[in-house]
Parts: sequence; C-alpha cells; structure tokens
Amino acid sequence: MSNSFDPVKLARADLKGMEPYDAYYAPGIIRMDANENPHDFPPEVKEYMYSQMGPQFFGRYPDAMARELVNDLATFFGVGTENIMVGNGSDELILNIMLAFGVGRKVHIASPTFSMYGIHARVAGAMPVNVPRDQYFRVDVEAMISSALEEPSVIIICNPNNPTGTETSTDDIAAIAEATNSLVVVDEAYIEFGGQSCIPLLDKHPNLLVMRTFSKAFGLAGMRVGYLLASPKVVKELLRIKQPFNVNSFSQLAARSVLKFRNLFQDRIVIIMNDRIKLDQNLREIPGVSVYPTVANFLFFSTVAPASEVYRYLLEEGVMVRFIGVPGRGDYLRVSVGTESENTFFIDKLKSVLMSKF
Repeated sequence: MSNSFDPVKLARADLKGMEPYDAYYAPGIIRMDANENPHDFPPEVKEYMYSQMGPQFFGRYPDAMARELVNDLATFFGVGTENIMVGNGSDELILNIMLAFGVGRKVHIASPTFSMYGIHARVAGAMPVNVPRDQYFRVDVEAMISSALEEPSVIIICNPNNPTGTETSTDDIAAIAEATNSLVVVDEAYIEFGGQSCIPLLDKHPNLLVMRTFSKAFGLAGMRVGYLLASPKVVKELLRIKQPFNVNSFSQLAARSVLKFRNLFQDRIVIIMNDRIKLDQNLREIPGVSVYPTVANFLFFSTVAPASEVYRYLLEEGVMVRFIGVPGRGDYLRVSVGTESENTFFIDKLKSVLMSKF
C-alpha cells in the first residue's frame, strides 16, 4: 500500500500552484535586493552580546515569551507589556495574524505591496483581496474604506510601502481604522527611515495593530526578530496560536543589545538616508530612468528598456536588484541603498547596461 502513496492527493487543493518561496542565492555578487542594512554590525555591540552569554546559554530553551525583550520594548515605547508580542521575524507575525483572524474570511491588502501578506493569507486559508493603490502608488483611502463594506476581517497597509517607498499619513490610517471594525494592520518595517508612525494612534483605535522589525534599520535580518504593538485583547488572541520558543535566545539577546546601543544604529540610519538622496539623484540623471519618491531605504524605478532584461544584465555584471512586476501597471526595479562603493558600482553598471545592451 505504501508504494502507492501520493502526497499530492492529500495536499490542500487551494494551495495547488503556489510555488515555495525561495530567495535567489548568488554568492559573490553585490546584494542590493532585500532592503537590508548594508553596514557592518557594530563590534562593541557584538562584544557586549558575547559578555552576556553564560555557560548554558545555548543548551537551555529560550524564554518562550521573550519577557526581557518585551519589557525593554514596553519601556522604549511607553506601553504595557500586554501590548507587545515578539515573533520570529515579521513573517511569523503575519502568519499568526492570518491564523488568528483571517481563516475562512477576506483579507484586504493595499497593493502592490509586500507579497508575503497574500501568501500567508492563502496558507492560513484566508482569501486575500488586492485593493489597488492610486496612480502614484499611494493608498486609495476612499477605495479602502469602500472595500471595507465587504467586512474583511483584516486590512493590511505597509507604511512606508514595500516596494514603492510610498508614505501613508497617520490621518489616512486613522480614517480607515475609524471607518471599519476590521483589524487594521500597519507594517512599519521601514519607519526608521521615514514616515509617520501609527503607534500614537493605538490608544484611540483598538482595532489597530502596528508591526515592527529589527531586520532592516538595525541590521538583524539574520537573527529574525519582529514584534507588534496592539491592544491587550488583540495580543491575547495572537498568543493563543503563537509557537512556543519561537524566538531563540541569541536573537532575543541581539534585539535587546540593539535597543541598548540604539544610538550607534541611529548614526548608520542617518548615513543610509544621506546615501539614499545621492543614489536618487544619480539615478534621475540616467536617461530613460524614472524614479518614484521614497521615504524608505530603497528606490523604486522604471526603465525605458524592459525591466526584466535590465535585471538579468545587472545580475550578469555582479549586482542584484529586485524585479517587480505589477499586474496592469507594468514592470519595475527596486534597489536597496547600499554602501557608498556599492551605490557607485550599481550606478556605473546600470549606465553601462542601458548604453550597451539597448
């Protein structure tokens, strides 16, 4: 009987056709595709972390509730510990939100945006619905409020938006939260680089949830630490389905150390923001390139030449950016702000590709 076993027959029919997420791996090239902090992790923070690891640090399970990290975050933001939950990166938090609130119901997403919102919704058995942004990739507030009449359980807005770098005002977020009983999720993964945070709105809007991450501005993408702030009632529902020991001991320590040495990272954020201005200017000087305004640590742009081919040629030249296809809107590219030398290398290669290949 076992020889005739076919897992496809047992798999969920609604997930057929979904491809596994597999980030492109290309060693030896300049990576400017994932919006990471390109600067080396501060050595003094590493030294502090090593000094805090006791003899059984790796042999014992971590604190399942990450209490010390939650306490540090609560102190930093001036909220209660019951308002915070920590996750194994924002991806786990997104999936938890879908499992707790989205199963069998609609999830409305301001699109185009981060693809994992829709993917995690489908994995959880929710029904993702894209609510198109306007021609400038801004959230269409009226359209979002109108779509809320369909009674989605969750509304998701990335702010600043990935991949476009577009900002949504807190007034617009508040208007959406006020007009619906849906859980309004605002992903602020890039808020340290620009834009207005919605955290001050939490007291007035119990249906608002704000996600943050240590992966981008604070250089912990390899550690996978995300967190969210919401009302205690929302957090309680999420804790029901949280995996035990979901954030390992080293990641918890790394996140706490980053908070302790936050000023060091703030200096790097300023450098990235200044480099963004220079990179934006250099991109705009290239004929055939159109750049969209951004408040994040990346630039969203189009080229007269086919974006897919520009992407491929850049990869052959040793630099990787992100290709973004927007249904009904065309193809685009997104480049993360790198170090000064990486930015120069990218600009030189983009000029060379556009001049020699098209």
